[in-house]
Order: sequence, then C-alpha cells, then structure tokens
Amino acid sequence: MSGITIKNAEDIQKMEAAGRIVEDTLNLLSKAACEGMRTVELDEVAAEFIKSRGATASFLNYNGYPKSICTSVNEEVVHGIPGKYRLKDGDILSLDVGAYLNGFHGDAARTVLIGNVPEEVQKLVRVTKECFFEGLRFAKAGYRISDIAKAIQAHAESHGYGVVRELVGHGIGRDMHEDPEVPNFWDGLRFGHGARLTPGMTIAVEPMINLGTPRVFQLDDGWTVVTADKKPSAHYENTLVITDGEPRLLTLHEEG
Repeated sequence: MSGITIKNAEDIQKMEAAGRIVEDTLNLLSKAACEGMRTVELDEVAAEFIKSRGATASFLNYNGYPKSICTSVNEEVVHGIPGKYRLKDGDILSLDVGAYLNGFHGDAARTVLIGNVPEEVQKLVRVTKECFFEGLRFAKAGYRISDIAKAIQAHAESHGYGVVRELVGHGIGRDMHEDPEVPNFWDGLRFGHGARLTPGMTIAVEPMINLGTPRVFQLDDGWTVVTADKKPSAHYENTLVITDGEPRLLTLHEEG
C-alpha cells in the first residue's frame, strides 16, 4: 500500500465492469451452493465463469493463494480454501470473489445459507449485511473512515456479536489492496480518525462479524481464519466509490 489513489471517470467505469463480474459470479455461486456439494466444485464454477467473461480471478496466486475464490464455512471467518469439504444441512458459507479486468479489481463477499440453518445463525447473517449498510450511510465525502467503522461496530455490538479486529476492509483499484485500511471497529490509538473521504476514492467495506468472541486465529494452512470459540462467523462485502453525493456500489446492482 502506498497512499490513497483517486480514480477518474474512466477508471471507475472499468472498476464497475470488474465489479459486475464479481456480482454475477456471487449470484451464480449463491444459487449453485447446496447440500452435498464440495467447496472445490464452487471454485471450479467460479473460475470458469470469470474466465468466460474475459477477466481473471484476483485471488488466484495472490501471495500464493491456491484457488480462485474463498469458501469459508461456519466458524471459518475468511480465506477458507476450497477443497473436499461437502456442504451439509445447516451450514453457512461465506463466498469471497475478486475479478481483475482491464487493469482494475472488483471485490465482494456474501454469506449464504445451506438448507435449514438455525434462526440464531440466520440472524447473524442478516445483521452482518445490515452492518454493511449502516457503514454505507457514512461513505460520503466529508466523513472519515472512522465514521464507517464506528457505525458497523455499534450495530454489531448492539446485537451482542464480536467484531473481528485482525482483518479489515481496504482501498481497491489497480491493486487488490490499496490504502486506506477500512476497519469494522474503531481504535483511535491504532487508526487515528482515519482518512477523510473524498470523491473518486474506491474502497471495499467488509464487515466480518462473529456470533461469539471477536477473537480469531489462523489455521496451519496459512490462510483460513477461524473464530477462537468455534462459533459461526458471517461476511458481507462490496466495492464502492465515494461521489459528490450518495456512494455508488460497484458490486451490487441487484439485491444480493
């Protein structure tokens, strides 16, 4: 990361094209994911679809990551590697997708329900999505990153949920991860007030919310992050651009 980049209209148009592919991939995967399916099969579907749209998967070989998407099940927070695991009734599955097209990235995530998911966990998934939209209210010129972070944290904690500290949202554009960091909680000592939002900034806002403790740890595979108490975690993310008015979502054009 090396400073915040402001995108022009042409850049944003290219980012929206990448974002559409991410959104369409997530919609496809959300419909395909079902009981009995292996997570690696979802990766294969995504890889083929992203390629068919003339894009490349942003995550594949990113710092050595071995697959095209992330599939994080139940207590897995993020960066779950698609593999032999078969989805089962009652699981929740967080799908994280990135696509690279014409020099720019798009990035988004959804958590989907597999079969009959307990109401307590369904609520976690709903509230995590709500957290994103609470933060979005402050994704406007003149506010600061801290305003987004505080709104997400307040909504999650009002339901008694844990907000992950170790992982944060980020700027995005020509690079998958750019400045600024976009946390889902606020620590003034660590982050100050955060960058002031200005038109042309593009960021990925991504609440990662746990049913229990906010504490997490990384598995020995070097990627998968899980909750310390093994309780479920949900993830919801979109790429957006700051404008002179309301924020513009680049990975959400239909309800999802």
